[in-house]
Amino acid sequence: MIFNEKLETMGPEQLRNLQSERLRATVRRMYDRVAPYRKKMDAIGLTPGDIRSMDDLSKLPFTVKDDLRDAYPFGMFAEPMDNIVRVHSSSGTTGKPTVVGYTHYDVHEIWAEVMARTIGCANGTPQDIVHVAYGYGLFTGGLGVHYGAERLGATVIPISGGNTKRQIMIMQDFGSTILACTPSYSLYIADVCDEMGIRFRDLKIKSAILGAEPWTNEMRDEIEARLGVLAIDIYGLSEIIGPGVSSECPEKCGLHVNEDHFYPEIIDPETGKVLPDGQRGELVFTCITKEALPLIRYRTRDISALSRGKCGCGRTFVRMERVSGRTDDMLIIRGVNVFPSQIESVLVAIEGTEPHYEIVVDKSGALDELEIRVEVNPALFSDEVKGLEALRDKIQNEIESVLGITAAVKLVEPRAIARSEGKAKRVIDKRKMQ
Repeated sequence: MIFNEKLETMGPEQLRNLQSERLRATVRRMYDRVAPYRKKMDAIGLTPGDIRSMDDLSKLPFTVKDDLRDAYPFGMFAEPMDNIVRVHSSSGTTGKPTVVGYTHYDVHEIWAEVMARTIGCANGTPQDIVHVAYGYGLFTGGLGVHYGAERLGATVIPISGGNTKRQIMIMQDFGSTILACTPSYSLYIADVCDEMGIRFRDLKIKSAILGAEPWTNEMRDEIEARLGVLAIDIYGLSEIIGPGVSSECPEKCGLHVNEDHFYPEIIDPETGKVLPDGQRGELVFTCITKEALPLIRYRTRDISALSRGKCGCGRTFVRMERVSGRTDDMLIIRGVNVFPSQIESVLVAIEGTEPHYEIVVDKSGALDELEIRVEVNPALFSDEVKGLEALRDKIQNEIESVLGITAAVKLVEPRAIARSEGKAKRVIDKRKMQ
């Protein structure tokens, strides 16, 4: 189902004119209302009048995550707090989150709209019952899908994550038809169904809207085979809107970017030069309709490529390849962004640990597992077991407080972790080896 046929099948010239009009208005608002951005433009001698169409986009400076951190919490907002109806945030590399704000228009006219399109891409209709097993709260996932389903006219089950047996009972009893969660959690639900003697295929779920973590086509094949559903990939990031930036359709030939709201570019991550369609590079987005936080040329650090042309589904928006990697060291674990520097900041503040550690990411069944191996100083390592257990518990509690997810902590003896003459190898991601 195409939710908004007029816009999602718009011709290229008409779309380009709409994008140019919206870009001009956004640049003017950012220049007038956001001091950090005005300073960037003034530094290169650029005025809003210099931006006349999308052809001028590359003249504008990039925005990076550090700009948001430097303006923490609300310094990048283009609207006064009286007009902000929602605040979300994502984890930051040093404990300070990236804060994003939304006006009523942002939530109900943009976010709800693009997520209704996304659910339409999963063959969703107003007759569907959408089981939202993404997390609710400061994480944007659950609420994004929630508002999109309501905008579509579907019924929402806002169950959030966890308590999997109850999730399955609700799916059975309420007749859920669309599942929204991380790919790994969908397989975990299937595992629990097996343990309960229930065939997932006997449920009414027809489609799964899966995102918030990387997954392969091989994993999609497994999900579709085990669950008997259409599994589509969605992409989003809180700085741009949350989920709803782009989505696959049943053709599975790339993710349709909602480019009437979020204009994509691919750049060379080293030079910043815009690359042609089909060439892989760093994905950059410009928000051309948002009111509260309309970021311009935001560097996502995600690696992708763009392709144009009408899709078999009838949509004409540009498509992006599935993200194939990143230009930084961020990990995505159970849908949560984790930076090694966050873990390091916890460890160096705890007395008794050495500045040598390893982060091991693996899978247990379909779910990600995080283990942190930490060297203990010689005096403490020879101490009694009770002292070591207390240290381990303290590290685990601090890590969970900072990251929002649990991690197993393993204390190891001094010099147990290999040293490097070059850049220390802190992360062992065994998921990539499977």
